[in-house]
Amino acid sequence: MKKTKLACLAMAVLAAALTAVCGGKTDGGGTQAIELTIWNLSGRQVPLDAAAGEFGAANPGIRIIPAYYDTDGIKDACKVAASSGTLPSLWFNWGGMLGGFYAENDLIYDLKDYAAAHGWDKIFNGGALSLCTLAEKLAGYPTSFNVMGMYYRKDIFARYGLEVPGTFDEFEQVCATLKQNGITPITTAGLYGWHVMRFVEVLIEHYTGAELHDQMNTFQASYNHPSVVQAFTKFKEFADKGYFPQGFLTMDPNDTGIELYAGTAAMDVQGQWMDGVIIREEQDMGNFGTFAFPSGGTNRMSAFAEMVQFNKNLSQEQIEAAVKFLDFFQGKEHVNKYSEYYNLPLPRLDADMPDGQPNVPVMLSTANKNGTFTVTDQAFPTEVADVLFHVQDGLVTGQTSPQDGAAAIQAAIEAYLGK
Repeated sequence: MKKTKLACLAMAVLAAALTAVCGGKTDGGGTQAIELTIWNLSGRQVPLDAAAGEFGAANPGIRIIPAYYDTDGIKDACKVAASSGTLPSLWFNWGGMLGGFYAENDLIYDLKDYAAAHGWDKIFNGGALSLCTLAEKLAGYPTSFNVMGMYYRKDIFARYGLEVPGTFDEFEQVCATLKQNGITPITTAGLYGWHVMRFVEVLIEHYTGAELHDQMNTFQASYNHPSVVQAFTKFKEFADKGYFPQGFLTMDPNDTGIELYAGTAAMDVQGQWMDGVIIREEQDMGNFGTFAFPSGGTNRMSAFAEMVQFNKNLSQEQIEAAVKFLDFFQGKEHVNKYSEYYNLPLPRLDADMPDGQPNVPVMLSTANKNGTFTVTDQAFPTEVADVLFHVQDGLVTGQTSPQDGAAAIQAAIEAYLGK
């Protein structure tokens, strides 16, 4: 089944990438137009389609051709295209190991010299540029800087007299009270692994502490550690107590909001983009608040960057056209029209806090105060993250013990380092 799916994906990718970095049509005056293909997430289709149309009308010599994938689909599509030499002109990616793969394998245009020549240090947040610097290359155009915490239903907490927990013990007491009253404490979804990972990683942060957690994520310390075993044991305990939705291992991460909106679940690990989702879903923003998960003594929040990567084979003319388009797509005027589709605020020094999204400044100020750690599936290479996802499933089903799970992740790390 997996091979068949990848084979079909490979054919689709090949078809989508035929005009990846060359070819084009005339602009109506006989001049060859620059064509740029861009792959992005399906959730960004509305603003990207609009930007492609508006930008093309104002710049007839440049044609933007978008294609869209879901979160895991774009990861697979880009890997297939990388192996077949059919990457598009531009593609959305994350920082860490995900975007680093393309930098390490010399598949991207290094934007470092371009950024220096065009003063990007005075345009973009330094932290965002740093997170997009991979394998000593500026691996992409920064599009967002994100932090994650616990979104919660304020009205449900108030109904049962619950306060925002300041300690892990208080968090467990909140979960127990919610469960006793027929409310699922935490909505999550196991399909693809990364949504469940968001909760597992804060448990690891809680038991390891910040310093050791960072050392583990950079492979300077072993994951086969008693604190990881403790975290896995607690995750198993939460699953056994019914603190997650029934059948959550097969649920789609795109559907976690359903229970949150319905009031059958009270909390979800999400980033500041969730305010925009709440607006798009026409929910009452007044019912939602956020807090940093009480972990590790510091309550650090997981963080990650997003960017658009450039094909290494682009000409200088295409690079200029691509940056011009992204400046338009990420510009204030266009963003203000479609603010609910962006992860705001943008990683630009002139970015404004979004109107009508009250949890965004709270999350960012909390992250600045408490500190952040790199989200695990960006800290890990894909082959190690996949082992973590398998371990998570095995812990819930009873096929993997916490001790064996910690050992399996360390074995995958050692295999990666040996390779």
